[in-house]
Amino acid sequence: MQEAARLLLKGGLVAFPTETVYGLGADAENPFAVSTIYNVKNRPADHPVIIHIADSKDVLFWARSTPEYAHALMRDYWPGPMTLILSRSPNAKSFITGGQDSVGLRVPNHPIALGLILEFQKQGGHGLAAPSANRYGAVSPTTKAAVELELREYLAPTDLILEGGLSQVGIESTIIDCTGSSPIILRPGAISAEMIEISTGIVVTEPPEQRLRVSGSHKRHYSPKARVLIDKDALFGEGFIALSDVPTPFGAIRLCEPKTIEDYARELYVSLRKADELELKVVRIVQPLGDGLAIALRDRIARSAAKG
Repeated sequence: MQEAARLLLKGGLVAFPTETVYGLGADAENPFAVSTIYNVKNRPADHPVIIHIADSKDVLFWARSTPEYAHALMRDYWPGPMTLILSRSPNAKSFITGGQDSVGLRVPNHPIALGLILEFQKQGGHGLAAPSANRYGAVSPTTKAAVELELREYLAPTDLILEGGLSQVGIESTIIDCTGSSPIILRPGAISAEMIEISTGIVVTEPPEQRLRVSGSHKRHYSPKARVLIDKDALFGEGFIALSDVPTPFGAIRLCEPKTIEDYARELYVSLRKADELELKVVRIVQPLGDGLAIALRDRIARSAAKG
């Protein structure tokens, strides 16, 4: 951890595991390091990145104001798969926020991620800018091997990729806009609307038409090279993803057999990457029904299947 933290303070990049997906980290106060993330990912310059911190106390450095309901969310769901969008302080520069007057903050729930951030702070840093460790628009990585395969050729020889096993949530964090009088979900995830309402006592409102720019909000995202279709009738030789109780069509290639919604989330991105490894042309996905995490899964599947 000490070596990785020193590298970050010198402007290098470190890919590290979180419970959601692997992130590509840089010193959030170093414009050169953050611009390197954008170059490695081929990420649009106006697309903000989330700052990963170690504790809710760190919010004071990055945010100008925090409503009471946001404090309730931090208390109940940090560390965890939840990103809060808050009004930025002068410490959160425009190269982090995509030119917006808000900043996204998250405390990850993974021992390696937290250990890295704490060591980085011990050596003088404040937070890590860390979008997912993949090329922009591609399937997010949930293993070290996936990061190596996708990004190693774009990273400097001195940049590091830390091992942390399979990400246990498997899809990106819930993003909640906390800049107004009530919480607004900008990207669904494992922290559901019901959980937010229980924590805050406030009904979650629908996002406005002119919403903030956040990670994973473009229509087409999380996409493999294979064409993704939302359909149960897979043909011979096509990939197939569905809950285990859905029969596999004759001749289709079953990419995973998740028994629960949680298993589905954990295995979705691994399965999409497997489809590309097998050089499949088409993957057909049966979307899970229900609320909570199933809503987030349907969002990711719909974006992976979107055209252009």
